[in-house]
Amino acid sequence: MKQQLISFLIFAFVACNTFAQTEFPLNTTALPQTQSETAIPQTADKTDVVVLKDPETLATYLLSPGDAVEVTVWKEEGLQQQQFLIGPDGNIVYPLIGTITAAGRTINDLKELVAVKLADFIADPSVSVKLLNNQGNAIFVIGKVNKPGQVFAGRRLDVLQALSLAGGLTVFADESNINIQRRVGNEIKVFPFDYGNVMDGEDLQQNILLEPGDTITVP
Repeated sequence: MKQQLISFLIFAFVACNTFAQTEFPLNTTALPQTQSETAIPQTADKTDVVVLKDPETLATYLLSPGDAVEVTVWKEEGLQQQQFLIGPDGNIVYPLIGTITAAGRTINDLKELVAVKLADFIADPSVSVKLLNNQGNAIFVIGKVNKPGQVFAGRRLDVLQALSLAGGLTVFADESNINIQRRVGNEIKVFPFDYGNVMDGEDLQQNILLEPGDTITVP
């Protein structure tokens, strides 16, 4: 009886989501989705996306908004290979459980959290979590660099490392007036960066660790 009730709840959850998306489609430009089972974002050039596979890096990688994960519960037919896009609020919406915070957790932390919460509905749930892409952990480098655009990484980068991954500065770059822009709530913080000084071993405090979503501007 309990198993039938769980199956019904999972079916109802999926059915409601499908009905809502079919009959009342969301305006995704106004309200970003926190869950997606089919529309995991892809870039035009898939070779630019770093999908982490190294076990040591994966063990310490902290999930970010924009990352995509796949959650599977062994022997639970309605909970196989559920795919989720971590929303801007850092959350995903999981069947039976509801809203849970994924951002800021490791893959293993998220697996344990889902297992603990599912234990209220399923006896000894065996949960696995897979990182599908880490596009949320992106730095943007724009301006006079050789390869402007998004820089994906499996760990936090400092400014010099991000500029290196962007191909370095062009000969026309104003290396003394580079800045890093970071959105904090409704405000944008700006951090100056003098490339020449840092390369000479001066003002090394300017070579800050970057946060996902930071933008480096090279005039």
